[in-house]
Amino acid sequence: MSVYTNRESLLATLKPWRKTKTIGFVPTMGALHQGHLTLVNAALKENDCVVVSIFVNPTQFNNAEDLDKYPRNLDTDVALLKSLGENIIIYAPEASDLYGDEITATDYDFQGLEHEMEGKHREGHFNGVGTILNIFFRIVEPDNAYFGEKDFQQLQIVKKLVEIENLSVNIVGVPIVREESGLALSSRNERLTETQREEAVLISKTLKKVKQQYSSHTISELNRFVKETFDKNDQLALEYFEIANEKTLKTATEKSKNKKYRAFIAVFAGEIRLIDNMALN
Repeated sequence: MSVYTNRESLLATLKPWRKTKTIGFVPTMGALHQGHLTLVNAALKENDCVVVSIFVNPTQFNNAEDLDKYPRNLDTDVALLKSLGENIIIYAPEASDLYGDEITATDYDFQGLEHEMEGKHREGHFNGVGTILNIFFRIVEPDNAYFGEKDFQQLQIVKKLVEIENLSVNIVGVPIVREESGLALSSRNERLTETQREEAVLISKTLKKVKQQYSSHTISELNRFVKETFDKNDQLALEYFEIANEKTLKTATEKSKNKKYRAFIAVFAGEIRLIDNMALN
């Protein structure tokens, strides 16, 4: 396993492989956990080698404090990846290696996907995501790229990005990995206090209850149930809960037959923002 910090050395290694090997790609911002490792293992099963990027991308943060506090520990991340096997390449560049002298995001039109849920609360976030992934895709030129369904909106936007940029990469979604308690794995979980971590289990419990009640309750009833649930908790603050069409991500007010719906939620535990989602039908 090798660690590269600049694109020239990475490209020199990958170039002779492109004709004979399949390349998988797992983009991360580090602070790796079992969810990331699940993505890497999925990529290892389906490709000859896997490139894992570790880069905290500044253009997708609309909160400077969140960017500053985002956990970083490259040595620990490298050790975790090393335990998975030798067919892994780590790309951990500086911002200048990717963006050059000007760290700015491209304005994308994701046909409305970017304006729903996360887009309403994190202005410019998906422009930053699209910009950095377009850069990574053009450097790595992977056959397959792997993304977790915890960021389901991002997964849909990445698929749209590939279409917009006419990229020849197959996007693979991997199911959410959860702690035994049900809490979705996230790098931000590292920042939770013991009490916050215990309380945060309410997020997945609430989604499960919504799934159970989906067929027998209206969407407005489910929205009210979720709001009342979090109003009773003084450790967690609900930012949003929405039931949306899986394909368009448009907020649903009524159910339609032959359409798939998913529940999306964002919650603050103190200053730490947690997201989750769950398929409903």
